[in-house]
Amino acid sequence: MTPKERIYAILKGGSYDRPAVTPIFMAWAAKFIGHTYRDYYLDGDVLVQAQLAVIRAFNLDQISAISDPWREASAYGMEFEYPPDGVGKPKDVLIKTQDDISKVKPFDIENAQRTKQRIESVRKMADKVGQTHSVLGWVEGPMAEYADLRGVENTFLDLVDRPEMFIKAGRIIIQNAIAFATAQVRAGADMIGIGDAVASLIAPDMYKKFVLPLEQKLIAAIHEAGAAVKLHICGNIKNHISYMAQSGADIIDVDWMVSLAKAREFVGPKVTLCGNFNPAGVLFEGSPQDVAEAARQCLKTGGDKFILMPGCEVPPATPEKNIRAFCPCDGCLIREELKCLK
Repeated sequence: MTPKERIYAILKGGSYDRPAVTPIFMAWAAKFIGHTYRDYYLDGDVLVQAQLAVIRAFNLDQISAISDPWREASAYGMEFEYPPDGVGKPKDVLIKTQDDISKVKPFDIENAQRTKQRIESVRKMADKVGQTHSVLGWVEGPMAEYADLRGVENTFLDLVDRPEMFIKAGRIIIQNAIAFATAQVRAGADMIGIGDAVASLIAPDMYKKFVLPLEQKLIAAIHEAGAAVKLHICGNIKNHISYMAQSGADIIDVDWMVSLAKAREFVGPKVTLCGNFNPAGVLFEGSPQDVAEAARQCLKTGGDKFILMPGCEVPPATPEKNIRAFCPCDGCLIREELKCLK
């Protein structure tokens, strides 16, 4: 069974040879091949090289174009400072006043520098391993993108005092997100990840009213384009996850602070869950044995429609032996659970 076949067997509720393993690698992958995180997200060839290196080194089931949150924001016209080993820092927000909503316009996805680069990275990954591995494209979710353009604090205030600003901008944000996602599907992505992390910080009823309808529209369009969808809202989503299950996403990522058992109870049997041991307190700070035990508990609780990974990104300084402890590769400490005994 190929890695791609394995993932889609899980999604469809079929039989499969072992659980799929799909950690989120960004800065760690860059370091693994001797590059800075800035190299990784600004140079599409470094991103492809790093992703190919980690899926081969750790025998992973999915290769990913995830990199940083600023690709779409740069296409809207925002400018950034890019430190060598950190995420970019905006020089200023795009939306300062209500009048600035007019600056949120449809943009040329395939010619804006940083969105074009991701599409090209997806194409190169698909050419290399798309026959055997799932290729994950990535877009920012509607609330995450609005917060990128407006600032997080002002976003929260807008939802309370001026929700019409978010609603108006959201229409264009989703139009652009659909275009960006479908361009990645045409380039070879069989799945699109949607990152909407800031949505975990608003009240569940606000999420349901303002954010969920936009996510539903985006997800429906990705499905129509022929790809599956993974919804990633990191943080404490225990009060949001039942609404997230209504989004239409095929996979819902669950961060470490949410009980997998409760998550399954809230989303029902049809949605595939992905997660969810602590990437900092266990994967980074723990021993290989700690990591293995946490992974075993996830596999035990997650059930058949479950994909194993830490709750969020692999921290940059994580010891390699800790990653090997839960991946189906040399050094794996959960070979029996992953059914990969030699």
